[in-house]
Amino acid sequence: MRSKSSATAPSTVTTGLALGAVGVLAFSMSLPATRVAVQELDPWFVAFGRAVGAAVLAVLYLRVVKAPRPTREQWRRLPIVALGVVVGFPLFTSLALTTSTSSHGAVVVTVLPAMTAVFAAIRAHERPPLVFWLASAGGLVAVLTFLITSGAVHGALTVSDLYLLAAVVLCGLGYAEGGVLARELGGARTICWALLVALPVTLPITLVTLPGQAGPHSWAAFGYLTVISMFLGFFAWYAGLARGGIATVGQIQLAQPVLTLVWSALLLGEPVTPASLVAAVVVLGCVVLTQRARHGLRVSFHHRDGSLVAAPAARSTRTPEA
Repeated sequence: MRSKSSATAPSTVTTGLALGAVGVLAFSMSLPATRVAVQELDPWFVAFGRAVGAAVLAVLYLRVVKAPRPTREQWRRLPIVALGVVVGFPLFTSLALTTSTSSHGAVVVTVLPAMTAVFAAIRAHERPPLVFWLASAGGLVAVLTFLITSGAVHGALTVSDLYLLAAVVLCGLGYAEGGVLARELGGARTICWALLVALPVTLPITLVTLPGQAGPHSWAAFGYLTVISMFLGFFAWYAGLARGGIATVGQIQLAQPVLTLVWSALLLGEPVTPASLVAAVVVLGCVVLTQRARHGLRVSFHHRDGSLVAAPAARSTRTPEA
C-alpha cells in the first residue's frame, strides 16, 4: 500500500483525538458511578443489568444501520470481547467497589493500557524488545506494591484487590481482541454484537438479581453505566481510534485514571493519598515506556467505509491494542 494511503490527514487526526477524548471522559466516570450504584443495588445486577440495557440499545442500533451479521469466524471471536468488556470488567469492578473506593480502583486500572498491549502483542505473535516486557512488569509490580501497602490488612492483598486485578486482566484481553475485530466489523458494531453474544448470560442473572427499592442516586449511576459506559462511550472511543489511529489516540487513555481520581475526590469526597498519586505516576511512566517500545512495530490506521484498515508505516506490522 502506498505511503500516502497510510497517512492520516491532520483534520482526521484532530477529529479522532476529540472522539477519543470523549470516550476516555465517559469511561473515567465508570468507577465512581459503580461505587455509587453498588451501595444500594446488588453488584451482580449492576454488572449484568447495564449489559442487558445496553444490549437493547444495541439491537435498535443494528436494526437502524441494517448491519450485516458477523461471519462464522467473527462469531467465534466475539465471546472473547464479551468476556472482557461486557462481563469481566463490569462484574469484578462491581464486586470490588462494594468495599473498595473508586480512587483505589483507579490506581489499579492505570495498568490497563500496558495489559492491553501485552495481550495484543501475544495475540499478534509479536516479539517486542526486552524493554517492553520490563516496563509491563514494572507497572504491575508498582500496582501490586501499592495494593499490598495500602490494603485493609497491611502486607496482604484484599479480596477487592484481587477482583480489581482480575478486571484489568480480562478487560485487557477484551480490548485487544476487540481492536482486531473493529478493523473488520467497525467499532460500534463490535461492541453491539458483543453485547448480544453475552445476553444468554447477562439476562438470566439480571432477572434473578432484580432489586427491590433503591434511591435516585443509585439508579442515576446505573443509568450512566448502561447508556454511557457500556454503550455510547465505546462508540466514541472506537470511532476515535478509527479516525486518528490506534497509536496516536490510544495515548489519551493515559489520562483516564487521573480523571477518575479527580471525579472520586470531587463527587464522592474520597481522599486521594500521596501513595495513590505516586503509584499512578510510576505506572503511567511504565505504560509510556511500554507503548513506545511496542510502537517500534508500528502500523498506522485510516478510516475507510466505517472500518479500521491497516497500512504499514514501518518495516514490521503490529496488531492494534484498542
